[in-house]
Order: sequence, then structure tokens, then C-alpha cells
Amino acid sequence: MYVGTLSFDLLLGDVRSLKEKRSVVRPIVAELQRKFAVSVAETGDQDLHRRTEIGLAVVSGDWTHLTDVLDRCERMVAGHPEVELLSVRRRLYGHED
Repeated sequence: MYVGTLSFDLLLGDVRSLKEKRSVVRPIVAELQRKFAVSVAETGDQDLHRRTEIGLAVVSGDWTHLTDVLDRCERMVAGHPEVELLSVRRRLYGHED
């Protein structure tokens, strides 16, 4: 069994309130869940209206499949024009960990 995680640090575009922030973050979280069947949530900077952290996790029996899903998730988030991807932290865990 292999486990992979991603943590995205995002700067949101023209957002002036927490309500507007939710309208940007929720669709990204929902799209990740729907397209890639990953566990995902807003995990940080919840009190700031222009920044957010989104974390996701994937479990797979195949290392290649795991890294492929993580790569596609990262490309999808980076491709959203309403957010700027400041950093991505990737962690991979295998049988030995």
C-alpha cells in the first residue's frame, strides 16, 4: 500500500471576503474529489480571505498510479486562473515507512 499527500499554498485573486473565498475554494475541492477520487479539504489559512491551504491524500496499491494521480491533481489546481499556486508540498509513503 502506498499513500501520497499534496499540500497546496494558494493565493486567491480578487477576493474581498471569506464568502467570496468559499465560492472559489469549494469548486476546486469538489472538482478534485469528483475527477480523481481523492480525500481533499481546506486545511489552513481559513481565517484569511486571500490565502488558503488545500490538502489531499491518495491511497493506492501501485506506486506509478499514485504518482500519476498526484501529478494530475497538481496540474489541475495550477491550471485554475482564479488562484496562484505559491507552493506544493508532496509526501509519499511506502511499505517501509
